[in-house]
Amino acid sequence: MAITAALVKELRERTGAGMMECKKALVETDGDIDTAIENMRKAGMAKADKKAGRVAAEGLVSIKIDDAGKFAAIVEVNCETDFVTKGDDFRNFVDAIAQCVLDNKPADLDALLACKLADGVSVEDTRKNLIAKIGENMSVRRFEIIESKGQLAAYKHGERIGVVVNLRGADEALGKDIAMHVAASNPACVSEDDVDPAMIEKEREIFSAQAAESGKPPEIVEKMVSGRIKKFLKEVTLLGQPFVKDPDQTVAQLVDKAGASVAGFVRYQVGEGIEKKSENFAEEVAAQMNA
Repeated sequence: MAITAALVKELRERTGAGMMECKKALVETDGDIDTAIENMRKAGMAKADKKAGRVAAEGLVSIKIDDAGKFAAIVEVNCETDFVTKGDDFRNFVDAIAQCVLDNKPADLDALLACKLADGVSVEDTRKNLIAKIGENMSVRRFEIIESKGQLAAYKHGERIGVVVNLRGADEALGKDIAMHVAASNPACVSEDDVDPAMIEKEREIFSAQAAESGKPPEIVEKMVSGRIKKFLKEVTLLGQPFVKDPDQTVAQLVDKAGASVAGFVRYQVGEGIEKKSENFAEEVAAQMNA
């Protein structure tokens, strides 16, 4: 069968692959476009498997809230370079995953990867196809579904930090202010009651060792440690922190004044906790050329 320009164009539109790759796939299948697509998908998955070990520490955070304001979804999807995050293919993929989480409410990451996107292709297959097209490793790292306790507020600082705050009795302006504060100050939890006891004990050990070196009597050392623990708890809790837009009042005072309360929050920052490999750019280019 003759491989026409129109046939190559159709395959390009359906797969997003390059012209020569499409022509080659059509020649191999004697113009059978459906078989060509299937073969290209298989090849794409093989390429994706080869790239799976490469560190993906860049990426985007996306947030979606349903029209009723009852549920929010926040996701982090990673890639290898900041350059890819600026492309429409990757950005649309991340947004589609967030919408998929909101619509399907998967139980875990495996369930999300099996979910079908709007075009009927699973998240995992779409990920692998995109890796084959762009040439970088990508991973759907994490997601969370937040059910409203009253009002949901969201804020994104650029594309790398996303926050969803769950409030009671708050208006839109207060919700946005609290979400912006969480993005800026990165509290560990809402209140002192939520702080992990193990974290407090670890800090107490550090403060005790430091205070003991002062040579002061044990009862004074204990008071010093207690004071430092109180300061630490204010620093790591949302309600204890000075409000970023008005440091003369704490977030707790701001919320109380409005007759509201904070039920919880989720804060994602791209790449946090991922050990990113540091390379010399010139050496990296040279290594790729030699390969």
